[in-house]
Order: sequence, then structure tokens, then C-alpha cells
Amino acid sequence: MQISYVVSTMIFWGRENSLSFEQECEFLKSLGFGIELWPNIKGNPECRYARRNWPRLIEATEGMLVSMRSRNDNPTFEQWNEQIECAKLLNAHIITDLKSIGIPETHDLNGCDFAGKIIQLAQENDIKLCIETGRLPLLKQMGKRFPSIWYCLDTGYANINNEYSFREFVDELAPKIAHLHLSDNYGKADDHVPPGLQGGISEENWRYLLNVLDKYENDIVGSMEMTPCAPGVMIRQASDFLFDDLNWPNKPQETAWVAKWLS
Repeated sequence: MQISYVVSTMIFWGRENSLSFEQECEFLKSLGFGIELWPNIKGNPECRYARRNWPRLIEATEGMLVSMRSRNDNPTFEQWNEQIECAKLLNAHIITDLKSIGIPETHDLNGCDFAGKIIQLAQENDIKLCIETGRLPLLKQMGKRFPSIWYCLDTGYANINNEYSFREFVDELAPKIAHLHLSDNYGKADDHVPPGLQGGISEENWRYLLNVLDKYENDIVGSMEMTPCAPGVMIRQASDFLFDDLNWPNKPQETAWVAKWLS
């Protein structure tokens, strides 16, 4: 297993944040992280994957590891094609859910022609398409029917699911996990707080996740998907837990000026 780390732009959704997109990228670069883009800024319906935004995205993320959360507004085939082209320019893979590729979670895979076209389009463009955690039996069916897809395991979702345990999600999906959404909660709601919450996902389950993933040779992107408090506080809390307490590999390295500023 090889694991690298990004931070979701969800972390900048707080009202107190006044950074530009370029400043957000520079901030994450300075901490040694890549970026996971969301299709919209909170409260703004414009999709940032539109062609007119590509030059800005390319320039701001230069030298960064990039992943993209897909549009979640029932995107059309043309809109999917646009965001897949954007992902190709950014050398990013795409995380999506079942609904965004036309498969309601309450259904089976009958009549999934639209999903098949999207998956084929991603494969033709050499874009890794990761299906985010949903109903476990349906995800397993997807993996069998469409061998090119990968999975995104959302640790917060797995912790609050009423049908299957955290470890069942890990065991069933691990062979094809290429992305992790790393967040924590108290087991009642998907709070998106930093990993390591007292009373949240147990340390034993965090270690179990890493140990199982280490059995496979997947390239994995671990995304810190958290909502405000302050971005710097959340990143530091999550980093201390994952890298210092649990000894997860490949800890992102701060640049010298950030380490001096924080000392």
C-alpha cells in the first residue's frame, strides 16, 4: 500500500474563512498536503469544474496532488464529460456516489445504462473513478459488474451505518479501496470532525483499517474531510492522531517557514 494525503475544501466552508482559492491551495501546500476539490463553494451553485475555470484550477494546484468530488446535482452526460476532462488536466481521480451516476441507493443494478456510459468514459480517459461508501451489497455488485471502478471508504459513514459494522465495510471493500474520507463522529450523525475524537471511532478500528489496507498494493489517497472549526486546528488535530498516535505512514512535511512560524 502507498498512501498520500489531501485535505477536502470542505474545511474552508466556515463563514470566518476569507481566503481565495489560490490562498487555500498555498496554505495546504505549506503543510505538505494535496487538495480534494468540491464542485461548489458553499452557498455558490456555480460548478468550479466548468471549462472557464480550468486555467485557474491548473495554475493554483500546480505541484499538488489533486482529487475531485464529483458534481452531485444529477449531472448530465455532458457535465460528466466536462468534469472528466477537468480531472484529466489536473491528473486527478474522481470520487462520486451512486446517485450522481444515476443509480438510486434503493435500487439494484438493473437499468444502469447511464452509469455504464460514465464508467466507460472515465476508463477511456484513464481516470480512476471511486464510488463513495453506500449500501454495501450494492457496492459489491458494482465492483463485480464494472471491474474498472474503485471504492472510497468514508470512515464517518461506516461508523454510523446501522446495517454493517465498521470492520465489515473495511473487509469487503479493502481490495479495491483507492480513496479514504477521513473523519470521525460519535456514532449518531456524520459530524465530519477530525479523526481521533474522544468517544468516536475507536483507536482499535483505526488501526484495523490501516492493517487491512496494508495487505494490498493499492495507491490510496487519504482525504481529511472535516468541517470548521478553524482549518489549521482541524488539520493539526487530525495529523497528530493519525501520524503521531497511530503511526500512519508518509506524514506530510511542513515547509521550513511554516514549521518556524508554528514553533
